[in-house]
Amino acid sequence: MQEQPTSAPAPTASDQLSVTEAYERVDGGALLLDVREPYEFTQGRADGALNLPLSEFQARYTELDADRPIAVICRSGNRSDLAAEFLRKAGFNAVNVVGGMLAWQREGLPMAAPTSGPHA
Repeated sequence: MQEQPTSAPAPTASDQLSVTEAYERVDGGALLLDVREPYEFTQGRADGALNLPLSEFQARYTELDADRPIAVICRSGNRSDLAAEFLRKAGFNAVNVVGGMLAWQREGLPMAAPTSGPHA
């Protein structure tokens, strides 16, 4: 990712959530933001997740509701960590979901059926 909007401290444990904690936050109203590419997203996604690919992130992050907490997820937690950090620096309440979709599936958390469209 390119230059960040502002500087922020390094991520802390409170900036990272387990998939179970993320599921609970989403159940309480947080947005689950999936930053994988559309072909990954359509192959299997967490139920209720919104797809905003990292490749489009800087151009489109302002479409997100800055007043809603965001749990950011990807395949393993690396891309989502970058996106969550970017969002925090831009003033969003965003956390990274550690372990990503691999951990989400391993824990048996709700999944949506695969889709054929680019953004579900």
